[in-house]
Amino acid sequence: MSRASQYRKTRLSDGLRVVTERIPGVRSVAVGIWVEVGSRHESVRENGISHFIEHMAFKGTTTRSALDIAQTIERGGGYINAFTSKELTCFYVHVLDEQLDSALEILHDILLNPVYRPPEMEKEKQVILDEIRDHEDMPDDVAHENFVRALFEPHPLARPILGSPQNVRSFSRTRVLGFVRRHYVPGRIVVAAAGNVNHDRLVKRVREGLAFARDNHFPPEKRVGRLVSKVERHRRPIQQAHMVIGTRGLAYPHRDRSVLSAMNTVLGGGMSSRLFQNIREKHGIAYSVYSFAEMFADTGIWGVYLATDKERVDRARKMVLDELRKIQEVPLSSTELDDVKTQLKGNVMLGLESVSNRMMRLGRMEIYLGRYYSLEDVSRQIDAVTPRRVQALADELLGEERLITTIVEPGAAHKTKTRPRTRT
Repeated sequence: MSRASQYRKTRLSDGLRVVTERIPGVRSVAVGIWVEVGSRHESVRENGISHFIEHMAFKGTTTRSALDIAQTIERGGGYINAFTSKELTCFYVHVLDEQLDSALEILHDILLNPVYRPPEMEKEKQVILDEIRDHEDMPDDVAHENFVRALFEPHPLARPILGSPQNVRSFSRTRVLGFVRRHYVPGRIVVAAAGNVNHDRLVKRVREGLAFARDNHFPPEKRVGRLVSKVERHRRPIQQAHMVIGTRGLAYPHRDRSVLSAMNTVLGGGMSSRLFQNIREKHGIAYSVYSFAEMFADTGIWGVYLATDKERVDRARKMVLDELRKIQEVPLSSTELDDVKTQLKGNVMLGLESVSNRMMRLGRMEIYLGRYYSLEDVSRQIDAVTPRRVQALADELLGEERLITTIVEPGAAHKTKTRPRTRT
């Protein structure tokens, strides 16, 4: 544990977990209530309902209006928000330490006592439909969504977090309440707090205010099926082509997650990365090019995104594939790897300067790893990365027979053209 902070964890009798990181010298605290539910836990007809519930939580409770909720937090300069992902929903605040009790009361209220008034539900459906339209107007978002769908279909991970317009319009109060009863149970909830927070006092407040009269029930997770390598092309009335090339990555608990971070940084983690330097700086093929990684409980995503002129798509794809082959065939030099390790450690340290980032990190570590990793732990994991381990991971993940390519290119919209490749 870092001497600059103090980590503690308490599991309540109902299974709910409270984790805190006390940070000396700050006057604020960030608190998040994490629920282990997201789009992967939805049926086809429910797809989008986790995100809809997140929106509706702020639309009023049995004792507070939507304006009351916002004003209680914001009048002291605080911030309240939420997000939904494939596997998680999080409701969080960042407030001055003296406002913690009232902020926690708000979080408890929106989770335990939302009213889901039908008129408010209909208004919020229109907001989410606009959000879906905004997403569909962004070809880079569409390229990423198509890539994830191709990577996982027919598994629920393939479905969009926002759901479909048809589903959103169909959500009723009865269906929402039924989903909440099944999934918002104490064994799937983590309260994470970072900043000037007293652990014992927080546990007492959570025990008093966040009581669920529900049994812990965990439906079995669906396993991800086999990966089918393919190239998909989609046309839209746009100016540039947007391409994602990638594969399934590592699960969050995987012991090589630091190796993956190193590999990702080398390939596309900034302006000094190989892809940026070669494709943009040296050849001027694309304005935007980067690689990315996302980890889930049992699998992950790794990919490269770029935007380029329609006539350069095939050349750009070949250049990406060349870089992927190179990292498989040629070990990193000690100098390049040392630079990457320094960059990764710097990214972690800069992130830890934010109280909210620390809370987010704390919540994810508890959910996915069941333990806390200090800065010293993370540094040791990064230092343990070797050229051989990077090369071995690249060889495991980046073979062309494992890759999926999705392209959104200029032209009249038409049915997707798919060219399947080999199975792995």
